Amino acid sequence: MARTPERAVKDAVEKLLKAHKVWYFFPNMTGYGRAGIPDIIACVRGRFLAIECKAGKGQTTALQDRELERIEDSGGISIVIREDNLDVLEHILEFVK
Repeated sequence: MARTPERAVKDAVEKLLKAHKVWYFFPNMTGYGRAGIPDIIACVRGRFLAIECKAGKGQTTALQDRELERIEDSGGISIVIREDNLDVLEHILEFVK
């Protein structure tokens, strides 16, 4: 099976999370969960972090936007990571307290 561009972004994010010893998981979306849940859920030094991965010019859906906003409204951190902004995640992992 060919590796998709979005899978490459997820792999790069996972590599960063592992390097920073961050607890994380990929929610299993089998049709029984809530639509729009981010691709990766993590905990960085006690802070909730939700990561939506997109490749190229891929856009988030309205459902994804809703969930990312709800996470922010609840005090968590939510971000959309692409291959060209992995430095944003690196910054969060280094400086979130």
